[in-house]
Amino acid sequence: MTQIDHFINGQRLSGGDRFADVFNPATGEVGGKVALGDAGTVETAVRAAAAALPGWAATPPLQRARVMFRFKALLEEHSDELADLITAEHGKVHADAKGSLTRGIEVVEFACGIPHLLKGEFTENVGTNVDSYSVRQPVGICAGVTPFNFPVMVPLWMFPISIACGNTFILKPSEKTPSAALRMAELLSEAGLPDGVLNVVNGERDAVEAILNHPEISAISFVGSTPVAQSIYTNAAAAGKRVQALGGAKNHMIVMPDADMDQATDALMGAAFGSAGERCMAVSVAVAVGDAADQLRERLVPRMQKLKVGPGTDPDSEMGPLVTKAHHEKVRGYVDIGAKEGAELVVDGRDLNLQGYEDGYFLGPCLFDNVTPDMRIYKEEIFGPVLSMVRVPNFDAATTLVNAHEFGNGNAIFTRDGDAARTFASRTLTGMVGINVPIPVPMAFHSFGGWRRSLFGDLHMHGMDGVRFYTRLKTVTARWPTGLRAGADFIMPTMS
Repeated sequence: MTQIDHFINGQRLSGGDRFADVFNPATGEVGGKVALGDAGTVETAVRAAAAALPGWAATPPLQRARVMFRFKALLEEHSDELADLITAEHGKVHADAKGSLTRGIEVVEFACGIPHLLKGEFTENVGTNVDSYSVRQPVGICAGVTPFNFPVMVPLWMFPISIACGNTFILKPSEKTPSAALRMAELLSEAGLPDGVLNVVNGERDAVEAILNHPEISAISFVGSTPVAQSIYTNAAAAGKRVQALGGAKNHMIVMPDADMDQATDALMGAAFGSAGERCMAVSVAVAVGDAADQLRERLVPRMQKLKVGPGTDPDSEMGPLVTKAHHEKVRGYVDIGAKEGAELVVDGRDLNLQGYEDGYFLGPCLFDNVTPDMRIYKEEIFGPVLSMVRVPNFDAATTLVNAHEFGNGNAIFTRDGDAARTFASRTLTGMVGINVPIPVPMAFHSFGGWRRSLFGDLHMHGMDGVRFYTRLKTVTARWPTGLRAGADFIMPTMS
């Protein structure tokens, strides 16, 4: 039985006597026990982060970048090990786990350019012999609260940029998938990061509340459900903290009648059922325009019936289990609700039974047709392998439908019509848009985030928004007088 500890001040720290089981979703067996921190554990981490902050903030950005370069190399060297940890605790197939690691490493690569990214602006002679320049400086101790579905990628979207900017960081990973965060902290220490700059505190709600309420933590980044994101944003902002809280999603993919239907089907299969639908960027609604619905359904049903569901360790598996028994029951419950609401359950994955894995949290892919906007399965985030098809008569009805939903994370359109694609990209009220791309996750040098109730806060994740979030702007106006100046000025200073 593996014990999963905290990582504070450069070393593992067990601390306390409270533990939670960490399950293998494919078998339902307990694979480890994670230590659950409390306010005292958070205080220990804050003390370590506070002690490390002055020296790390004063470290030249070039030296910070060199630590990131070494960290990137270690992540690549240990990529299979990290992917194995993801698969063991989350259940996603190994190839998908490794792909998510790659998307995290891309942000580390971006952070390696921090000397350039932190460059300010300079204006000579804003007034006679007066110069003005701006600099970006670290905000202090930052914290990240990350979800179970991407135990490597999402933390890597946070702490590398924060640390490269000169901050210290406290990471609270999901207690369902904690091992990868602990291992990354060890690798970053091996890369040369000073003790106390990155600390990992495992825990549940009380640990999160201790982070939110701690007066020395200046900025908090969060990814999770919308109700929790809104609560974190409200409470942390009221406490004077900088907050970036990413919430839920209900991503739509519009399929126009002129689209390549085989390509659209492939896109829906991967975007709806990859990672068992446990992605904030998963496509959970196919908006079929006109006769596209029958064409899609004709192609989707046999593909879904042949989808290879199995343990993530099996290289032939295309979709693994759901993360916990409770989540499995929740998603299965949504399928029950959809059937009761009157949606047509075309493909039913509830009776999936895998020999040798009867206690695993497996659910086969599900397809609902003739879904309407008043149904719960349309309105609510299911976070599982359930795809709903909504039929609309034309492009305007499709865009109106998409924009009426409360979430605005990411949406896509599949079409050969450049006018329809351009119009949709302009009109859609979402933070990320895909044109013949089903999961439009931006590259690390752009920024990731939604609109409306998918994001609380002004700045998105990684890219230049990440640099802005983890730094404060300071503008300096300087004059070096050549002689004595007589008298005081009692008017608003002007530059002349």
